[in-house]
Amino acid sequence: MPVPQNTAPVEERWRRFLVGRSPVMDRLAEKIRLIGPKRATVLLTGETGSGKDVAARAIHAAGTRNHLPLVAVNCTALPEALLEAELFGHVRGAFTGAVQSRIGRFEQANNSTIFLDEIGDMPMDTQAKLLRVLQEREFQRIGSSETIRVDVRVVAATNVDLEERIEQGKFREDLYYRLNVVPLRVPTLRERAEDIPLLVDYFLDKVCRQEAIPMRSVSPEAMDYLCLFPWPGNVRQLENSIENAVALSGDRHTLYTGDFHLPLQQVTRRVEETVESPFLSLPEQGIDFEETMGRIELQILEQALRRTGGNKTQAAEILKLKRTTLTAKLRVLSKTVGVLAATTAHS
Repeated sequence: MPVPQNTAPVEERWRRFLVGRSPVMDRLAEKIRLIGPKRATVLLTGETGSGKDVAARAIHAAGTRNHLPLVAVNCTALPEALLEAELFGHVRGAFTGAVQSRIGRFEQANNSTIFLDEIGDMPMDTQAKLLRVLQEREFQRIGSSETIRVDVRVVAATNVDLEERIEQGKFREDLYYRLNVVPLRVPTLRERAEDIPLLVDYFLDKVCRQEAIPMRSVSPEAMDYLCLFPWPGNVRQLENSIENAVALSGDRHTLYTGDFHLPLQQVTRRVEETVESPFLSLPEQGIDFEETMGRIELQILEQALRRTGGNKTQAAEILKLKRTTLTAKLRVLSKTVGVLAATTAHS
C-alpha cells in the first residue's frame, strides 16, 4: 500500500512549528519563508528557552532539503574530544574506545541541514575544523586521511554575544563571519505575551496527548496570571509550568492560578512595568532640550539591554541599530547626560 502523501501547502507544513501570531512572530515567519529555500548559513540568537531549536526546524522544513531529517548537535553536551568525533566521525582504533568506525553528524546531514546548538561554547580547536568545513565543504574523519565532501546547509544557534566572545579570545572572528551570513533573532516570550494563550493551548494539548488524559483548560484568572508573568525561562519555562500544573492537578479538568507555582512578586513587578507612563509635556519654565532628549535616548537603550539580558547585539537588533552604533551611543550618552545635568543644576 502506498504511503499517504502530505498534501498540505508547504507554508502550512513549516509554519506549524512557530506557535503564535504576534507581530514579532509574523516577522520571524516571513524571514524564515524567505531564507528557507536558500542554502545560506543561518545564525540564530536569543535567550535560553526562547525556541531557537524550533526556529531551526522551521527553517529546515521551509527549505528544499526537508525530505531528509534535520541533524541536530548540542555543542555543550560532549567534551571536546568526543564533540569532534560526533561532528566528523572516526575510524576504528583512532582513539581509546573507538572499537569500530563511525560516521559523523556532518556526513549524516549530507544533502540535508545540520543544526549546531550552543555554538558559542564550542572549543577553539573544534572551531578551526568547523571553519574548514564551512569554507571547503569537506573534512576528514578522525584517524583517517580520506577527504569526505558534503553538501550541508548549516544553521547555528547561541544565547551568548559572540562579538563579546571574540573580544575575550573565546571565539574565532573568521568563524563568526562564516556563521553570521543570515542573522536571525528569536524573540523572548516577554516580547510576544499576546501569544501566551495560543502557547498554553498548544502545550496543554501536547501534554494531555502524551499522558493519554482528557484535555484540560485554564481558568480566565489563571490565563491572566500567565500572561502577566515575565517568563525569564521563556517558552521552555512556560511548557514546564503547564506540564507541572497538569501533573499536580489530579483529575480536575480546569487549571487555576494556584496550580502554577510561579513567584507572585514577579507578576506584580510585570504589572508595574506595563503601566503606561504619562505623556511627556513641556513645563512652563521650559526644559534643557539636549539633556532631556539625551535622558530619553539613554533610557530606551537601557531598557533594550535589560530586555535582552545585557546582550548588546540583540539590543541593537530590536532598536534597528548597528551594534557599534549602540555601543557608541551608550558611551557618549552616559557621559553627556551627566555633564548636562550638572551644568543645568549650576546654571
